[in-house]
Amino acid sequence: MNYLRRRLSDSSFVANLPNGYMMDLQRPTPPGSSTSSPASPATERRQPPSIPTLIPTPSPAQGSAASTGSFLSSFSSVVKSAQMAQNVAAAAHAKTAAPPKPVVRKPKILLVVDDQHTDWAKYFRGKKLNGEYEIRVEQAEFSEINLASYVTSGCMVDMQVNKAGTKMVRSFKPDFVLIRQHAYSMVPGEDFRNLVIGLHFGGVPSINSVFSIYNFCSKPWVFSQMIRIYHSLGAEKFPLNEQTFHANHMQMVTSPSYPVVVKMGHAHSGMGKIKVENQQDFQDITSVVALAGTYATTEPYVQSKYDIRIQKIGNNYKAYMRTSISGNWKANTGSAMLEQIAMTDRYRLWVDSCAEMFGGLDICAVKAVHGKDGNDYIIEVMDSSMPLIGEHVEEDKQLITELVLHKMAQVLLGVSTPPPSSTTQPRRGGHRSGSASPSQSTQGSPQRARSATTSPSQSFQPGPLPDNSGPGAQKQSPQLNKSQSLTNTFSETLRGNVTDDEAKAETIRSLRQSFASLFSD
Repeated sequence: MNYLRRRLSDSSFVANLPNGYMMDLQRPTPPGSSTSSPASPATERRQPPSIPTLIPTPSPAQGSAASTGSFLSSFSSVVKSAQMAQNVAAAAHAKTAAPPKPVVRKPKILLVVDDQHTDWAKYFRGKKLNGEYEIRVEQAEFSEINLASYVTSGCMVDMQVNKAGTKMVRSFKPDFVLIRQHAYSMVPGEDFRNLVIGLHFGGVPSINSVFSIYNFCSKPWVFSQMIRIYHSLGAEKFPLNEQTFHANHMQMVTSPSYPVVVKMGHAHSGMGKIKVENQQDFQDITSVVALAGTYATTEPYVQSKYDIRIQKIGNNYKAYMRTSISGNWKANTGSAMLEQIAMTDRYRLWVDSCAEMFGGLDICAVKAVHGKDGNDYIIEVMDSSMPLIGEHVEEDKQLITELVLHKMAQVLLGVSTPPPSSTTQPRRGGHRSGSASPSQSTQGSPQRARSATTSPSQSFQPGPLPDNSGPGAQKQSPQLNKSQSLTNTFSETLRGNVTDDEAKAETIRSLRQSFASLFSD
C-alpha cells in the first residue's frame, strides 16, 4: 500500500493516466456528509433511487477497503492499456523490420559486332556483373547497324532483325561494345568508319577502345606506330621489316631490290598484296594503284620458312607457327600447317610493346616472318578484330568473355574484378622439344609445343615415330631435312598401354609431318 501511495503522489504517473481514471478518488467529499455513522435501512429505503455520486464509506475500515478496490481496478486498466500499446508498437516495428522486396535491376546491354558464325550470347548466358546485373547481348554485323549519338543521352543504336522472314528494327542504348569485325575495307560498301565515329561520339566504352579501332582502319598508320617502337627498342629487340610508303602512284618509280611486295591501301587478310619480281611488273602495278586512287606501301619480300603469330588476350599469351603446305608465298592462303609453340621473352616483348599503342590494346596480335636466313621480320599488328586460330579457339572465346566482364564491371560499376588467367604455355600431357640450329638459337627460334592445321584436308597432329620396343620407351625420329628449319630431332615419352591403332596413327602423323616439312625449303 505504501508503494501505491507513493505512486499516487507522483504527479507524472497521474498525468499519464487516461481520462476518467481516478476521478472518483480525486473528487472532494461534500459538506455535511458523515463517514462516522452509516445510514439506517429505513432512511435508505425512503430515498429515491438515483445514481450515487459518491460511494459511502460506513466505517474507516470499509472506506479504506473501497478506496483500495477502486484504485486496483483503475491500475489494472492502466496496465492493460499499456500492454495493448506495447503490442501495437511491436506489430508496427515488425512490419517496418520486414525484409524489403528485391530491387529488379535493369540488365546491361552488350553490343557485339561480329558475324553470325559465333553466337556470343551463349558465352555470356548466366553471367552477371558483380552478381547483380544481368547481361543482354545484342549481336549484329556492321552492315546491320545504324546509330545516332547525342551529347546528353549518349548513343542510340538501330539494329535490323530478321523474324520469320520479316526485317524488323530494334532500338537500344548499348552500355558496352565488343568489336570483332573489320571496320574498314577497300571493298565497296564495307567502309563503316562512320559507325565507329558514332560510337566514339556517344562515349560508349569498348574492347579495344573505339579510339584505337578507328586508328586501325589504316595499316600504314599502324605501321608508323611500330616504327616508333623500332626506334625505341632497336633492331635487335624489335626486328621490324623495312617498308616504304607512297602517298600515290606518282612516287612509285622503282624499287631498290626485287622481289618486292606491294600492298595497296588498307590491305589486310591477304587481300590487296602483290608480289613483284622485276621492274616491268612493278610499273604495271603502279598503273593499278593509279586507277585505285589510293596510297601504297612496298617492302622487301622475305623468303620465309614459317610465319609467327603472337596473340595477347588480357594477360593470356599464345604463340603459333604456320607453315605453308600448298607452296603459296602467302602462308595464310591455301593449305598450311599450324601449331602452337613455346612463348619466349622475345615474343612477349613484341606483343607487350605493341599493346601500348593508342592508349592500350586489350586484345592484339603481332605477325612476323622467320626467313630462311634465320632472321625474324615483324610485318603487322592486329587489333580486337583478329581471327582466332589454333586448337584453342573456344578457350580464347572464353578469355575474351572474361575480359569483357572484367572491363564492364570496372567501367560501368567501378568494381575491380580479377583479370583473366595468364596461361601462356600449352597444357598437354606429352612434351615435345626440338634442338634448333645455331642461326635459330640466336634469333630466339620457337620450340614446338603443339600442332593443328588450317586446312580441312590436313587434320592431323605431327608426332614422333612410335617405339615398338615397349610402352614407356623413347625413340628419336630421323632428321627430316638438311636445313633443320622446322623439325630436327624430337623426343617424347609415350604413354603406356599404347594399342596397335594408336601406334599406326602416330606413324601416319609422323609421315605427314615429314611430307609437310619438305615444302619449307
